[in-house]
Amino acid sequence: MIEVKTVEKPDERRDFPRGHLEAVHLTGLDFAVATFEPGWRWSESVAPIAGTESCQVHHNGYVVQGRMRIRMDDGAESEVGPGDVFVVPPGHDAWVVGDEAMIAYDFAGGMAQEYAKAKEG
Repeated sequence: MIEVKTVEKPDERRDFPRGHLEAVHLTGLDFAVATFEPGWRWSESVAPIAGTESCQVHHNGYVVQGRMRIRMDDGAESEVGPGDVFVVPPGHDAWVVGDEAMIAYDFAGGMAQEYAKAKEG
C-alpha cells in the first residue's frame, strides 16, 4: 500500500514558546517539520511542557535553514546548520544560534509522536 501525505496539510500542529512542530503520521513513519525562532531554547521553551530536565527524544534529522547548538547531558557539544544530517540521542539541551529561524525535518518518529506534548499524570 502506498501512502502519501503533504507537510502542507499536517495531521497535527503543536505550538510552544518561540516555535512549533507540524507532523504527518504514516504507517511506519512519523515525520515532523520543526520551526524554532531566534531565542528558542529547549530548556526554556519545551522543558516545562515535557516535564524533564533535558530532551528525552531521539532525533534523526536534516537541517533546512538556520543553526542550532546541541549540548548533551555529559557536556559534549556540537552545532548543526543547513544541509547537515544529524542523530541526537536522548539527554540534551539545544538552542537556536543567530537571528534566523532554524527549520529541521525529523525522521525519528519520536519527535512527531511525543515532542512538546504534556506528560499525563
